[in-house]
Amino acid sequence: MPADQAAGLRRRSARQPPRCVHCFFDAAESTIRLAQVLHQRGWTSLLIDACGRVFADSSTRSLFDWKQQLERGQLHTLPMPYGDGWYAPGIQGDEPALMAIARGYDCIVFDARLNAPDWTPLPCTAQFIILEVNAMHASTLHGYALLKTLSHSGAAFSVGLLGDAAACDQLLAACKQFLDPTFTQAVYSVAHEDDAFAALAVRMTYEETGLMARYKTESTGNMALKHGC
Repeated sequence: MPADQAAGLRRRSARQPPRCVHCFFDAAESTIRLAQVLHQRGWTSLLIDACGRVFADSSTRSLFDWKQQLERGQLHTLPMPYGDGWYAPGIQGDEPALMAIARGYDCIVFDARLNAPDWTPLPCTAQFIILEVNAMHASTLHGYALLKTLSHSGAAFSVGLLGDAAACDQLLAACKQFLDPTFTQAVYSVAHEDDAFAALAVRMTYEETGLMARYKTESTGNMALKHGC
């Protein structure tokens, strides 16, 4: 089904919150690929280089680091075919000043590594977590550790797996055996699809309405007050 190219404009006009996608990939090129296919589905993204590996060349550097840019309310972004890119190594999803910037986009995409020490959601948004799992044992362990963190976060989200099909199947089986059944319903794999990124984009754009409804139902008033949503 073709993408609704006017969806983003309607969302911004209605002041609806953006979506947040956390990409735990082996390579930054995978994060860029996902932003591209989301754009084809009608979402305009701000791709945040949280690891310093996407926009590390000198052409994107600034006299002000990302914290100073947020304080000034002026991000030094790089225009990209899918939206904008932003060099902000070390930033976390719960950075207080980030939401004001995020509202200008349909989607905030964080580039991260699977062995990242922390995961924090962007408050007041639907959370999509994408994990790339390879055949190495360490990759599966890192993936399971992140899934355990997510299962205890209390946030509304979906989790997509891609990469080595057997490793993804193993991770799904571990979730079903050891983690809460309600949580495992939010985890799925596209590793067996011919085009995993296209499959992710289609699924994410179609499940967004239900995910936002879950967020509004499950979120506490304290979180909304704390973050000014």
